[in-house]
Amino acid sequence: MDYTWLFQLAWIIPILPLISFLIVGFLGAKFSDKGGMIAIALVGAAMALSLAIAYAALTGGLPSHGAEGAYYTDTIDWVVLGSGFTLSIGIFIDTLTALMLIVVSFVATLVVIYSIGYMGEEGDRRRRYFTEISLFVGVMLGLVLASSFSLLFIFWELVGLCSYLLIGFWFERPSAASAAKKAFLVTRVGDVMFMIGLFILFNLFGTLNYVEMFDPEVLTEVDQSLLTWGCFFMFGGAIGKSAQFPLHDWLPDAMEGPTTVSALIHAATMVKAGVYLVARMFPLLVHSYEWLPLFIAVIGVVTALMAATMALNSPNIKRVLAYSTISQLGFMFLGLGTGAYLFAVGIYEEGSLGYSAAMFHLMNHAFFKALLFLSAGAVIHFVHTEEMSKMGGLRKYMPITSIVMLLGAISIAGIPPLSGFWSKDELLAVVQSAGSDNWVFYLLYAMGVCAAFMTAFYMFRMWFKTFTGPEGEATKHAAAHMAHDDHGHKEMEHAKPGKIKEHTPAVMTVPLMLLAVLAVFSGMAALFFFGTPFYGIIFFEEPIVETGAEILENVFTAWTTYLSIAVAAGGIGLAYLAFYKKSIDVDAFVNRPAVKPLYNMLLARYGFTKGYDWVGVKAVYGFSLVLDWFDLHVIDGIVNGLARGTAKAGRGLRRVQTGFVQTYAGVVVGGAVLMMLLGYFILVLLGVVRPW
Repeated sequence: MDYTWLFQLAWIIPILPLISFLIVGFLGAKFSDKGGMIAIALVGAAMALSLAIAYAALTGGLPSHGAEGAYYTDTIDWVVLGSGFTLSIGIFIDTLTALMLIVVSFVATLVVIYSIGYMGEEGDRRRRYFTEISLFVGVMLGLVLASSFSLLFIFWELVGLCSYLLIGFWFERPSAASAAKKAFLVTRVGDVMFMIGLFILFNLFGTLNYVEMFDPEVLTEVDQSLLTWGCFFMFGGAIGKSAQFPLHDWLPDAMEGPTTVSALIHAATMVKAGVYLVARMFPLLVHSYEWLPLFIAVIGVVTALMAATMALNSPNIKRVLAYSTISQLGFMFLGLGTGAYLFAVGIYEEGSLGYSAAMFHLMNHAFFKALLFLSAGAVIHFVHTEEMSKMGGLRKYMPITSIVMLLGAISIAGIPPLSGFWSKDELLAVVQSAGSDNWVFYLLYAMGVCAAFMTAFYMFRMWFKTFTGPEGEATKHAAAHMAHDDHGHKEMEHAKPGKIKEHTPAVMTVPLMLLAVLAVFSGMAALFFFGTPFYGIIFFEEPIVETGAEILENVFTAWTTYLSIAVAAGGIGLAYLAFYKKSIDVDAFVNRPAVKPLYNMLLARYGFTKGYDWVGVKAVYGFSLVLDWFDLHVIDGIVNGLARGTAKAGRGLRRVQTGFVQTYAGVVVGGAVLMMLLGYFILVLLGVVRPW
């Protein structure tokens, strides 16, 4: 079936949320409290169109271009220079675009709906919130649909701006203002690297358009060294945006914004942009030197393991989820790096599966991470604290939230048949398989398994501490208020537990339940409806496609699958013994002399926060002082010296202005004599005339 007419409408997708941005932002006063409904309507319309286009792309509706793969593109000339250079803008749709359209549009729509309840007490600030959210969604969709790295970079910077505005939404709080600035400045480091990479690649290709850059004939002829370094610097942009080591420390602080913003950033927008960038430049990576894909895989697994350790003892529910996001993004980079390495050494089937598993995990992660963050938002909305030590016993008052958050925790832990299992297991299996070509991948696999064990442990630590056990201070306080609101002054403890209903409003619980369904079934749905999930790697020959039955057979006959399940079950079991049954004395363990320093180091994030401050105060500020001295004494000294010299020369020449004709005549004659002598000496030096 010809879907060209549908693909031609794709440019409308980012326009719809941007219209919401304009209406709510500039005309919102005329619509009173309807800003949220306008945002829901237009973002929802963008979602409907996105899902239709994604379905068409994933079911074989993309135009085929032979060896170059299947894709649709439509561009217009934007800047035309006399030298023949043309900068074009437009849309580009392939299966990677389709995947990202599903993730961004669907999660964003649910977050906007959820925000109606979560931000209901913000009063006039809701207008600014929905304005910024609409802009955020619009520019992220534009980034996904961009037809060139130059247009992608424009939207990339706008995504950074939106994150700054939303992280600092409560700007009157010093912590929120500081977190927004930190996120903006740290990601700028990566963005500068991204820009350097674009300059290198533009110098190499003469263009930044995907179709021209990814041409197989062109890629086989370019300088491999320049291509590798261009991709390296572009990966620096992904490190900053996706909070990978060593630019990871901004993301935990970004939790100062509303929880809905955290859900959007972590599940569908900003941090996923870095993974999307690496996936988009995958055709370039596989033609680079082998060390670069290996480097990407190493950065990914180091980040996954480090972030997992920091989540083990974090007392803040949102920061546990933030560390979890950093860690899961690391898994995605591990898969992409491994896949690109395998392609680079000629192992195409496993390389294709590495790419597919990474992007499959991106999709699954979007659903269960949005579920986890929005569930945490419902908890915070009820107890008005983020500290888990003050919670406990919330299952009694939030039964729906506790169930859906439990499903999200099981999914991210990697327990079959929930969605997280399918993508994480396949990803780790590809890494283990790559070890037969390079032993380093065996080490990366072992590190990934350790990170998976910690993931299961800290996610269930969070769930047990939040929903089970004795009621904490915040839980009791919230329950008393709920009792007062619902039953007069009757104390909650006198009510029968079976009669207590979910405190969270329906506008918040319905999105949670939809996300819970996806956290459970998205993996199986993708497998059985699309075969190898989102296999399309453009500009390669026939992609590797497996049916759902073939994948099931491969999964459940591999020893890595059972190790993965055992590791996840072990992490859950340890958390159960420590935080539910209390058969392990956690306090006594962490207070041991050998453990306490490590415990404190994890709370201090390995010292990265202080390290950033040291770099800012000592290195950057110190260098600024040096530049300030150079500016005052050298630059200004030269300029001021020239000015003083000119003024002094002027004062000297002023004395010549006597008003007497004979004086002027003498000056003219003297000048003429000097010019004649100067000309004579030049002729002598040139050998034209002989000296006396």
